[in-house]
Order: sequence, then structure tokens, then C-alpha cells
Amino acid sequence: MLKKILPLLLSLLAIVFLTTQTAKADKITIVSDSTYAPFEFKDSDHVYKGIDVDIIKKVAEISKWDYEMTFPGFDAAVNAVQAGQADAIMAGMSVTEDRKKVFTFSDTYYDSQIVIITTSKNKVTDYSQLKGKVVGVKNGTVSQTFLEKHKKEYGYTLKVFDTSDLMYNSLKSGSVFAVMDDKPIAQYAIKQGQDLRIEMGGETVGSYAFAVKKGSQYEYLINDFNKALSQMKEDGSYNAIIKQWTSIDTKANGVADKKAIPTKEVYKLVSDSSFAPFEYQNDSGQYVGIDIELIKAIANQQHFTIEVTHPGFDAALNAVQSGQADGVIAGMSITDEREAIFDFSDSYYTSNIILAVKEDSSITAYEDLAGKTVGAKTGTASYQFLEKHTKDYNYVLKAFDEASGMYDSLNSGSLDALMDDEAVLKYAIEQGRKFKTPIVGEPSGEYGFAVKKGSNPELIEMFNNGLAALKESGEYDKIIASYLGEKQSQESSVDETTIWGLVSNNYQQLLTGLMRTLGLAIISFAIAIIIGLIFGMMSVSPIKGLRIIASIFVDVVRGIPLMIVAAFIFWGIPNLIESITGQQSPINDFVAGTIALSLNGGAYISEIVRGGIEAVDPGQTEASRSLGVSYITTMRKIILPQAVKLMLPNFVNQFVISLKDTTIISAIGLVELFQTGKIIIARNYQSFRMYAILAIMYLVIITLLTKLAKRLEKRSN
Repeated sequence: MLKKILPLLLSLLAIVFLTTQTAKADKITIVSDSTYAPFEFKDSDHVYKGIDVDIIKKVAEISKWDYEMTFPGFDAAVNAVQAGQADAIMAGMSVTEDRKKVFTFSDTYYDSQIVIITTSKNKVTDYSQLKGKVVGVKNGTVSQTFLEKHKKEYGYTLKVFDTSDLMYNSLKSGSVFAVMDDKPIAQYAIKQGQDLRIEMGGETVGSYAFAVKKGSQYEYLINDFNKALSQMKEDGSYNAIIKQWTSIDTKANGVADKKAIPTKEVYKLVSDSSFAPFEYQNDSGQYVGIDIELIKAIANQQHFTIEVTHPGFDAALNAVQSGQADGVIAGMSITDEREAIFDFSDSYYTSNIILAVKEDSSITAYEDLAGKTVGAKTGTASYQFLEKHTKDYNYVLKAFDEASGMYDSLNSGSLDALMDDEAVLKYAIEQGRKFKTPIVGEPSGEYGFAVKKGSNPELIEMFNNGLAALKESGEYDKIIASYLGEKQSQESSVDETTIWGLVSNNYQQLLTGLMRTLGLAIISFAIAIIIGLIFGMMSVSPIKGLRIIASIFVDVVRGIPLMIVAAFIFWGIPNLIESITGQQSPINDFVAGTIALSLNGGAYISEIVRGGIEAVDPGQTEASRSLGVSYITTMRKIILPQAVKLMLPNFVNQFVISLKDTTIISAIGLVELFQTGKIIIARNYQSFRMYAILAIMYLVIITLLTKLAKRLEKRSN
């Protein structure tokens, strides 16, 4: 009996094996939706195309699939896979818990978002602006669910449509003020020239994936798809597909042969101080970079005059907001949040952000960052990306104000990884940083030139026209290639890997920074002495009201960090004045720094004066007053001359403290000695040697001042 059954079993196993192999070798049938642009749709050439079509084509090429793709429509496609009439589905299909019971899904290839869409003449940046308006939505969609949920909260009226055509026609005719739909669909429509506008960030509602029937013989396709998708993300082909169908290039408003009329003789522009290769100082102390060359070329082409300063990224943005500058070009990503504050030009550069680690690091994926410390510059797309994914990968995020310090932290081991713009990291590695980028970059958006919202519209128009002209002439490509091309000649003519080389090549910049530091310290200290004497005298006055005023001044100024005082004076006060008067009242960074240091020093000198006066024998005051000498004369002729001898060494010590505090003022963009050093480091990345030079310079100056204090103390004694 066994002899009869065994051949039968072997035959059945052979049939199953051959069937499986044949199934794997047969042509794979993939079904999709029929009209879901830009994922799949039939164009005027009657050929189906779109994101899903292009991704499957590339995956099949990598995985060596023999496949055919048909487009019966979404519901029919889902049913075909369930019934075994098709092997897989690729149709902008969201991964849900219910669908997971029926299908095996691949890794997700697109995060779906829904957005508010208006016509170009209407601008909506917040849901609160929809109050009292009619908002359209397609029936049975996640957009409808979202709008129904928030209807009472924002006070709009909801109008439901059966088809997208009816909904968008109603938007164009004005019968609805806005609609909500999938973001890629709206982006594609705008790309095709439709009169639509997106100003708000989207609401994430799910992720799309490739799928096969759960438990079917085609589950091996999932593994093939995942491997191919990973490869596509690494080689850039995935990003190219997404960008092709969703990037809105038609936003560009520049006209190459058109010129706007400047309304100012000189436009004051601001930029970052150390963001190579976009802006940085060369070995001659001149600012160069993509942003600098671009804005100069545009100004020349459009015939307007510019004056560019480099206070640093945060200071530059604040300067434009407070009216101290007309515009900013600083490798600044165009984001929804920033568009609420600034008016942006057409995009002039598409950026990627990328993770960097030391060359000997074992980190090869985001999952490897668990428990590690990762750095990013505040206010950047890198920081926003890392902040968003902190819980996903369990790393500690550390913020930095500028790149050189962040790069030094990675080099020293206090950071395990950092994220920055890909072009910037590429430049840093070329300059000798021992970093590597093991993970493929993330698209971070577009860079734009910006002005304060509602101001200098002609400046945006001139930038756009100039940019269009430079692209048309080929000059734009030359500027980009000169900084990001394979052959770059950014090296210094002097070897800056030695301290002597750094000094000889940068001594003029260092001396300029030193003079500015000494000037700031001397002027602010002179004013601080006057303030300190006034409030110090008030603090020992027999009049109680004056003593209270002096006490409040000292407590308030000493209780607030110097950096916040400087920021408030430089940015806060001009904003306050403008909000009250409507007039811009910019304050020079040197003036703001002088005021901040003067107030800070004055508060401490006030206490020195009070202590010095109280250290003089009070019997002398009593004796003078008993002889009929007035209080003011007693203080001027008898008490203060003795108190000054006691206070003199403390005055010199306070001057030393004020000199050191000038480094804090660099936060508002003043290029003093410390900021000068950071700018040099941004070019050559010789941080150890450069900081050593700065330390020696400060040490020499402060040692001389300390010796002066001791000599004065001896002479006074």
C-alpha cells in the first residue's frame, strides 16, 4: 500500500513545486486605478502614466520582473487581487488595519496628505480664515471626515460633491470658497497650469503601499519591491519620480526680459555668516558663495544697488522682521510657517538634508541612532526633520546656532551624528572633515530670497526676473557649478593647517575684529561708568525713592541675561516702535551692543560705587555735614575721592568682564573678534587652531589689563 501511495505523494509534491516555480516565472499581473492623477492616469497620448506607473516600471527593472499593468479602477483592482484574477495592486492604496487583514503590504512609498486649496486670488494660511465660508469636499473621502470633525471649531459650511470635476468647477466659479483634497492631486493640477493655490501645510492621513493577497504565492513580490524601493531611494531615482509629478515648477513668476523699477537707491540685504558653499569668507576676507554671486548677478542684471551684510542666519531673519534690512538671502528654505511672515521669491535652489557621522562610525541607518545624540542647527529643515522623528528612532536632539560648533562637536565625539544641508556637508568633507554620509538624503524643500510680508514687492519682482534671465543665459548654471561642481578651487594660497598660516592669512580680519571688540568694550564701559556712578549715588542717597529706583534698576538688569538684553534692544524695540507708530526704526548692531553692555556694566558698577562709598568711614560724612557742608559737596569733595581709590581695581576688573562679554554680542550679528574667528573656521574648518589663536589674543589683552589694574592699585595706595 505504501509503495502505491509514495509515488502518488511524490507526484503531488512535484506538481506543487512546478506550479510554484511556474507561477514565479510567469508574467506578473498588476492592477491599478484608472483616474487618480498624478499616481495613475491616461494622458492625451492615451498612455497610462504617473507616480505608481513609474515606480513599478523601475522596481520591475531592478527585480527583473516580467509584468503587465492594467487599470480597471480602484474598487475593481482590489476585488481582482482578492479573487485571484490579479497578482498585485499598485493604486495609491492607503495601508489600514482593515486592509492588513486581507492584503500583505510592502514598505510605504508615499505619505498621503490632504490640504486646503483655493483659487490663486484667495489666500488661506489658517483654518480660522474659513469662518463663514463654504468649503467643498468629495463624498466618502478622508477629507470629508476631517472637515466634518472640525466644522464647529472653525465655523465653515461644508458642501459635499460626488465627483472631483464638480467640486473643482464649483471652486473656479466661486460657489465654494475653498476645497480639501489630496495634496499630490492638487500639486499636479497646479503643475498643469490650473488656477489653484496651496498655502497651508497638509494633514497626514495615511501612507501608500504596494500589496498582494495575504497568504498568496505572490508574497515574494513584497520582498522584491522593498529591496528595489530601498535601492531607488539610495540612487535618487525615487526622488526624481516624486519630484517629476508633484513639484510645482509653474510657481516661477520671473520674466527674463522684464525689469521692475527700484524704489530705493540702495537695498540693504542680510545673509548668513558661515554657510559654505552658499555664503562664507574666502582667504582674502571677502564674502563669496552661491547666494552672494547670485544676488550680485541679479542686481547687476536688473540694475539695482545692494549692500549685503552677514550677521548670521537668526540675526538676518530678525533684521528683516524688525525693518533693519530689506531682504534676506541665506540658504533659507521656503516653509509654510515662514510664508506667514515673509514674502518669498521663486525658488533658486532645491535642497536635500543628509545625516553625517564620523568615518569610523558604525551607524548605517536611522534605527542605529537609538540612545545616541544627534545635532542640527536651530530653525533649519534638518532640525525640523529630526524633531519630528525623535520618538521614532529614540535619539537625543541637540540644537546649535551655527555649523562650525556643531561639526566640531561631532569631531570631538560629543555628538554621534549631525544633519545638515547636503551641499554644505559636501563642502565640509572636501575641506578635510573626516565625515561620511551613510544614509540617503531627505528632500528638504526649496531655497528662496525673502522680504518682510507686504514690504518691498519690487525687490521680489526684480529677483524673480533676474533669476529667470540668469537661467535663460546659462549664468545661473555657471554659478552653481562653480561651487558644487566636481572641480572646485576653494583652497587658500597659504597653508592654513598651521597656526602661523592661519595668522598670516587672516591677520587683517583678526585685527579688524579686535579693534571692533576693543572699541565696543571701551565705549560701553565709559557709558557704564556714568550710569554706575548715577545709580550708585542714588543707592546711598538719603532719599528713599532714589534708593528704590536704583535697587530696581540693578535687580532688573542683573536679573536678565546679557544676550536677551541685546536681542531685546536690537530686535524687540524696533518691532515695538513699528507696531505703535507704523514706522521702521532700525538700530545699528554696534549701537545695540553698546547699549546692552553699558546697561549691564552700569548695573554692576553701581554696586561697586555703592560698596566703595559705604567702605569710607561714615563718620567723615557726619563730620562734614555737622560743619554745614551740603550732602552733594560732601560726596564730591570728601567721600568720592577716597571711594574711587577703593573702587579703581574693581573698575579694571569690570572692564575685563565687559571685554569678555563682547563675545555674547555676536548673537545679534556683530562681527567682533569671536565672530570673526567663527567666520574663518567656517571656511577652513581649522577650529582647534583658530580658537587657540583667539584664546591667546584675549589672554594677552586681559593679562595687560590685569597688570594695569595692579599698578593702579599700588599707585593709589
